Amino acid sequence: MTKHNEQIMLASVQHEELAIFKEELQEAFMKGLQDSFPDAENPTEMGPVPSDKDYKHSLHAKDSVVRQLIQDGKRIGGVVLQINEETGRNEVDFFYTLSSAHGKGIGTKAWFAIEVAFPETKVWELHTPYFEKRNIHFYVNKCGFKIVEFYHKGHQGTNVEGEESESDEEYEFFRFEKVMAKVSNES
Repeated sequence: MTKHNEQIMLASVQHEELAIFKEELQEAFMKGLQDSFPDAENPTEMGPVPSDKDYKHSLHAKDSVVRQLIQDGKRIGGVVLQINEETGRNEVDFFYTLSSAHGKGIGTKAWFAIEVAFPETKVWELHTPYFEKRNIHFYVNKCGFKIVEFYHKGHQGTNVEGEESESDEEYEFFRFEKVMAKVSNES
């Protein structure tokens, strides 16, 4: 019996890997939707989650960083981040692990590998739908995030470009933040 190397590495996603990366990301997000609404008629009819438009917007944003998560030489997930080197306020657009990696502590190890890879981060921010109990548990109880805002029909927040949302659709999301403590080297 061989022991698996539990270290998670972040690696660049090559251009030719982007299609597989997107497929895995959308599959992981769709599984979360299906797990949350098992009695829904067919959630796949609504199209991919995230939408191709949202995925492309995130991937091609000015401060976008796309990384695959590697363990034992195999991709186990990926992340799309927005890294603002000026402010140190960084955002997680998409973070996923393959369903075969769920329930093994790999997501938590992957998150901490992300933190180590971006040590200048002052604050991490992310959003997740209200119904994603697994994600809420993961970010709050495993990774140390705090819920700081709840978006709903009466409080829609801002859209990606920083403007008031114009959608009539009701989307309910939590906004999470994790303030990173800086350890002083002074004794």
